Amino acid sequence: MKLHQLRYIWEVAKQDLNVSQAAAHLYSSQPGISKQIRLLEEELGLQIFTRRGKHLVEITPAGLEILETSREILQQVEKIRSLAQEHSDEHRGSISLATTHTQYRYVLPPIIRRFINKYPDVALHMHQGTPIQISAAAANAEADFAIATEALELYTDLLMLPCYRWNRSILVPKSHPLIEESDLSLYKISNYPIITYTFGFTGRSKLDEAFNAQGLKPRVVLTAADADVIKTYVRLGLGIGIVASMAFDAEIDNDLVMLDASKLFEPSTTKIGFRRNSYFRGYMFDFIEMFAPHLDRNLVRRSLKAKSRAEVDKLVEDIELPLL
Repeated sequence: MKLHQLRYIWEVAKQDLNVSQAAAHLYSSQPGISKQIRLLEEELGLQIFTRRGKHLVEITPAGLEILETSREILQQVEKIRSLAQEHSDEHRGSISLATTHTQYRYVLPPIIRRFINKYPDVALHMHQGTPIQISAAAANAEADFAIATEALELYTDLLMLPCYRWNRSILVPKSHPLIEESDLSLYKISNYPIITYTFGFTGRSKLDEAFNAQGLKPRVVLTAADADVIKTYVRLGLGIGIVASMAFDAEIDNDLVMLDASKLFEPSTTKIGFRRNSYFRGYMFDFIEMFAPHLDRNLVRRSLKAKSRAEVDKLVEDIELPLL
């Protein structure tokens, strides 16, 4: 059994059993990967994949267990490589970060600038996606960190540490009648067409919960994954926007008016997630602390040693999170 064989079967599974795509991703050849998979199956005395002709059609029950163990082995190999690199040069390396448009556009820029100034030889690889895609990337070792508000809790092998709280604001054109309202309410908001986040993005679930609790059915006419798109259609007069307050830039968005809606919705918490068996290089601790100063090196190390999610929650329960 060879390490590259485990890498081949893992990549084939990740590419939905498409050997050609796996070969392209691994800079190998389709016949070469197929041959190595056959050799591995012959050595193990069982099938990892079922076939129809030359095509792989399904992962066998035994194959599922083998793939999970292969994933763990490959993660350990990456830890060994990181460990070796840390001892050879602690200021060189890379961080792979998966998060949403809102984080990349409105929260992370000053953090990333500060980090790059301190670690100019550390490459940052950024992956943008849905919260579920982001969480899966971290769980599958495709990203070191996942930063999101939704979906991280779906992956039990991810440690999640709270970074900050945030709430929502209403965006309207300057001539909108809501500007004159002295007492903003969900009922008044529900009288207008609403443009907001797609479900599963940027705390959308909290918004839906608030309306449902009052028996209201908001007229959501358009949804989008990021605030810039929402603001575009608010400017066109298609509705009022409900966005994360941090997504409003007073200079760039000076043609819109922001109405504070923090009394109408429960605040959401953005968290950073990483694998329980992650190997942390020094600059990775620094990145987390720059993003969330209360998550210092000692706390992160203690969380990595925690044996359960409840134990991790206990570590952070007394922390008062900043409100953005």
